[in-house]
Amino acid sequence: MTKAEVIAEIAEKTGIEKTDVSATVEAFFKVVKDSMANGNNIYVRGFGSFVNKKRARKVARNISKNTSIIIDEHFIPSFKPSKTFISKIKNSKKVKEQPVQA
Repeated sequence: MTKAEVIAEIAEKTGIEKTDVSATVEAFFKVVKDSMANGNNIYVRGFGSFVNKKRARKVARNISKNTSIIIDEHFIPSFKPSKTFISKIKNSKKVKEQPVQA
């Protein structure tokens, strides 16, 4: 499902115009990105958490040049779904019917 499809479905379910829904969705994404860039995590009860995860410093290999490089510690954005979200997906019959995509 694309962002445009999400916006269309929200507009259909709420009766709000697509332009207003689009502006709201874009504002939500901007707030999430800006907050996480400032080091803040976001917790949405019943949905999940957007958190910054710390990756440790490590030595990696460049196999084409046969050299090692050092990757410093850094943070990456991550999403952790809530327990209710996870159980809803686990108990969904439609998800179980879909073929697994690799």
